[in-house]
Amino acid sequence: MFELTRRNNNHHMNSYNPFREMEDFEKRFFQDPFGSFFEMQDLAEFKTDVTDEGDSYLLEADLPGFDKKDIHLDINGDTLTVSAERHSKIEEKDKKDRCIRMERSYGAYSRQFDVSGIDTEHIKAKYENGVLKLTLPKKQTDLPAAKHLEIE
Repeated sequence: MFELTRRNNNHHMNSYNPFREMEDFEKRFFQDPFGSFFEMQDLAEFKTDVTDEGDSYLLEADLPGFDKKDIHLDINGDTLTVSAERHSKIEEKDKKDRCIRMERSYGAYSRQFDVSGIDTEHIKAKYENGVLKLTLPKKQTDLPAAKHLEIE
């Protein structure tokens, strides 16, 4: 099982260079000074861990602050899409409330995973304390039945 949409922002060698990151930030900032602040591309993904449990995989996704009803799990063919949407409190408040500062992010978040080796009929999902846990049972490979071969 692996993630279908993987982003690789490092276009250079594999060694870590903090000055290169700052240089890349400056280039992006001066090419589009306000775009990077409003697009929030880094917020469009949430962090996940996938653990091989032997006969299944355990996928844990950090989704703090979401209501269970705003998290959606969809399977289309061999693709599992985990998506969540957080609505702005400003939308829900009446005009008497005044927001002085707003730092929390709102919007849609989504990740896709290849589930071609997963028994999708028996996936189990649980959401507790801001963590979505998916138990993804591996497909059982049917071994041929034992048989005796005659020598010609």
